[in-house]
Amino acid sequence: MIYFNGTVQLARLCVSHKLRDQPYGPEDVDPQTGDVLATVDLPTQEYVDVVTDGGCLAAGLPTSYPMDDKGRVIPHQTCRPIGVEAWRTDEHGIACRRATVGAVPDDEELAWFQRGSALTPDRTVGFTNWFFAPELV
Repeated sequence: MIYFNGTVQLARLCVSHKLRDQPYGPEDVDPQTGDVLATVDLPTQEYVDVVTDGGCLAAGLPTSYPMDDKGRVIPHQTCRPIGVEAWRTDEHGIACRRATVGAVPDDEELAWFQRGSALTPDRTVGFTNWFFAPELV
C-alpha cells in the first residue's frame, strides 16, 4: 500500500505530525534523507469512499470521521478491518479524510493498493526544496 496526500500542504502536515514528539524539527532534517515529494498520475479508478458522510456510514464509521462523537481520533484498529476487507474484495484503494493536526475537512489521502502495477513519478523534489517552498501549495 502506498499513501498519497491530496495536497502539498497536507504532506507538510504529515511530516510535522511524524516529527511531533522528536527533539528536532523539520529545519533539522538532513536534506539527503528527508522525505521526497513525488507527483504521480494515478489511474482513474473507483476507490472505497471514506470521504463523504455516506461513504463513512457505509464503511461503518461515523460521519464525524476521522473523529469519534467525543472529538477523539478514531484508532487504527477500528479502521484496519475496513482496509483488510477492501483488499480482500479487490478494491483499488481507499480515499479518506486525514486526521493529522491542522488538517481541514477537505484534506484527503489515498491508500492505494499496488497490485502489481508500478507508478512512475512525474516529478520528485528533495525535502528542503518542497517542505519550505511557499510556492508549492
